[in-house]
Amino acid sequence: MGSKELFFQRYADLGESPRDVRVHQTIRVNTLKTTHQLLKDRLERNNFKLERIPWLQDGFAVKKSKQSIGSTTEYLLGHYYTQEAAAQLPVHVLDPKPGDMILDMTAAPGGKTTQMSQLMQNKGTIIALDLSNRLYSLKNNIERMGASNVMVYKKDARFVTDFKLQFDKILLDAPCSGNFVGDREWFEKRTFDDMKVRARLQKELIKAAAKVLKPGGILIYSTCSLEPEENEEVIDFILKKDNSLSLALIDLPIGDHGLPKAFGQSFHPDMAKCRRLWPWKSQTQGFFIAKVTKQ
Repeated sequence: MGSKELFFQRYADLGESPRDVRVHQTIRVNTLKTTHQLLKDRLERNNFKLERIPWLQDGFAVKKSKQSIGSTTEYLLGHYYTQEAAAQLPVHVLDPKPGDMILDMTAAPGGKTTQMSQLMQNKGTIIALDLSNRLYSLKNNIERMGASNVMVYKKDARFVTDFKLQFDKILLDAPCSGNFVGDREWFEKRTFDDMKVRARLQKELIKAAAKVLKPGGILIYSTCSLEPEENEEVIDFILKKDNSLSLALIDLPIGDHGLPKAFGQSFHPDMAKCRRLWPWKSQTQGFFIAKVTKQ
């Protein structure tokens, strides 16, 4: 049995009917620099066809284009960001507000960082962390999108306690194994050992996040992985480790509940409050989102 069959069998064992999915490219309008209608008009004059994504605040699917969406004048001016539809959801669940003190733990290349800045109207502070080989793209996108309330640090987020700061809100869009949507070779690249290594890192990162979250604060944990080892298992781990943390219900018009159990392991009874986007149902990239609060 090949790698694809192994992974699809795993998803079937979780109660799903997996199949191949191809999705449209999507963009996020940057309202710091333009409006939905102005951008739509400009791009459609250049033979783009855009369609609003109803469950996103600023997202459009690109149904037709005669050039790369990353090579237009509007892109270079920062009028939009090329950002997959499901990837725009974690920031909406976090709900950044003007004046918030926010930590973006693994920020590069900056899609969610600049999205938070946009929703905050550049008011408040975002501390964005990443490591050296990814900092260039992060800083470039922050400048291009006009996100002026971001402070960038070259730092391993596992050691964020060094700052001796507490945050109102934290986004941990964790490094993960990804999923097969958009990468035809994903199955050939991935092994179960990959997932175990990623899960160890994810648990270290979420432990660090819990230490710097203010009482009453919100931590969003998200991945683009479909694997329970990188999602429900990580959340189950931190809830058992820190009894000041609990899960809040995520109310979205798309996606399924988090898994109550997987492969013989039962998870925290509140895991249904999390959100899972299975690609063959949502017609997006796969995604997992958990909303953790600190009492």
